[in-house]
Amino acid sequence: MGPVNWLAVIFATLTALAVSALWYGPVFGRARLEEVGPGKLGIRRSPARTTAISAALLFISAAMMGHMFARVGLETLAVKWWLYFMMSGGLAIAFVIPSLWISYSQQRISTRLALIDGGFWLFAYLSMGLAFMLA
Repeated sequence: MGPVNWLAVIFATLTALAVSALWYGPVFGRARLEEVGPGKLGIRRSPARTTAISAALLFISAAMMGHMFARVGLETLAVKWWLYFMMSGGLAIAFVIPSLWISYSQQRISTRLALIDGGFWLFAYLSMGLAFMLA
């Protein structure tokens, strides 16, 4: 196992935060608001606190990806660059999105919202894979 590239972990975290800002802003912000409505947003947190919580949790995901890529090794990843996307996207498709949808089905949250949020996690994880590849 090679060393974890911690700068890439930070870069991946920042990349996923940027995807989040775009996804829940201009891309699907209005559709999500239509779905949950302004009165159903639950406990309202300040944007700074929400961003800090998101950054901390995305950092944990990025750190695990960093360990995963270190385990595969830079030599292998240099030859098989698609592994960055296959592994990061695979995590989203096989673990994150199904667990989200199981939780949403128990809470009777709409399919539309599940698709919006599931799509976010797929693109966020793929963007983290891209960040590791570029770092």
